[in-house]
Amino acid sequence: MNSPQTASASVQRASLGVAIIALNAQPRLAQCLEALRFADDIVVIDGGSADETVAIARALGARVVVEPDWPGFGRQKNRAVAALDTDWILSIDTDEVVTPELAASIRQAIDSPRAEVYSLDRLSSFCGHWVRHSGWYPDWVPRLFKRGAARFSDDLVHERLVFDGRIERLAGHLLHYSYDDFETVLRKVDAYSSAGARQRHAAGKRGGFARAVLRGFWAFVRTYLLRGGILDGRSGFMIAVFNAETVYYRFLKLHLARQGDRKH
Repeated sequence: MNSPQTASASVQRASLGVAIIALNAQPRLAQCLEALRFADDIVVIDGGSADETVAIARALGARVVVEPDWPGFGRQKNRAVAALDTDWILSIDTDEVVTPELAASIRQAIDSPRAEVYSLDRLSSFCGHWVRHSGWYPDWVPRLFKRGAARFSDDLVHERLVFDGRIERLAGHLLHYSYDDFETVLRKVDAYSSAGARQRHAAGKRGGFARAVLRGFWAFVRTYLLRGGILDGRSGFMIAVFNAETVYYRFLKLHLARQGDRKH
């Protein structure tokens, strides 16, 4: 039987839900979910995966909602947030893993909150190497928030958490396995540049070959020199090229889309 003090503590304990969006996330999903056992509820919004994503998520105790229409990253994440009724919400991606130190920081933060929104320090890997420069680290991303205190922007890609008020930082790392191999890098260059072009096209912005070349070159210089990519060795150079290619193709695809509009 619980003592009055224990019962009081359990009543006051804040609940934590985790909001995740997924699409063909089989390779890293189990590791992601295993690290979230400290949460009270986990919801996965699946975009129509063709692999074992849904089966893995359900086997590890997550609630799965299949939403095959793709409204963009921001709106899909808001769907996951809306599916939770916990006091606090943690939003992470399927290629991110919460370390034990970060899990303890999250639990402490929501039990004795100093703010309504918290940032996590994300440490990313690139083809097997942890990146500590190149503009990738430190990488403070707001991901933990009190329910109702924040929402994601409706952007197709590069969505951001929208909120008012101050933000606190948590100890521990959010490990980000975003680029496991070079094939993943190439796929993301194409996916990110296409999404960025669509977003800019919808906003009425212009592209152009010269603009694509200049913006791509500047992205390389900024990443490799100004943001210290040179200190990350070969990985830093590869990241600078990746950023340059993504920006170059984004503006080139935007230019081609605008040309297509003029032909109709």
